[in-house]
Amino acid sequence: MRYPQGGGLTAERQAFRERVRMEAVAMFTDGRGSTEIAKELRVSVRSVQRWRRSWREVGQDAVRSRGPASRPKLNDRLFAVLEEELAKGPAAHGWPDQRWTLARIKTLIGRRFHKSMTLSGISQMLRRHGWSHQVPARRAVERDEAAVAGWVKDVWPHVEPPRRHSGPGSSLRTRPDSR
Repeated sequence: MRYPQGGGLTAERQAFRERVRMEAVAMFTDGRGSTEIAKELRVSVRSVQRWRRSWREVGQDAVRSRGPASRPKLNDRLFAVLEEELAKGPAAHGWPDQRWTLARIKTLIGRRFHKSMTLSGISQMLRRHGWSHQVPARRAVERDEAAVAGWVKDVWPHVEPPRRHSGPGSSLRTRPDSR
């Protein structure tokens, strides 16, 4: 389907969605078929059929978007409080390092607001409010390249499982030759 379910759309996307539905209504009045309309508007045929049925039964107002399917768990006022808490940093909330992970934000929301959200829901909420995931711009100053090279040379071969060597045998896994 072209549009995500469950709301969470920006005002621009909601307006775009409304325009698509109204274009479909104009095509209904022209007598065009559902498949043709779906192809032109890049939506599913099923959506066009549902819109057409609503349009026939009630009229143009039935096709209009009713807005998001649900209200956000954190309104703008609560999200502002969450931003203040995030600005304090993870250390202020008991975590040993300075990384905000989705799991930590979920825990913070649970502790502070007594609400439960999924990790994907938190990610979508943060993106809607202009937040993005963090990626380090450069390597850590504390990184010791010699220690890393030594670990890769000495420890990694013992941690990594040995590879199977190809050789003669049977292609059937149940035969002893395949082991």
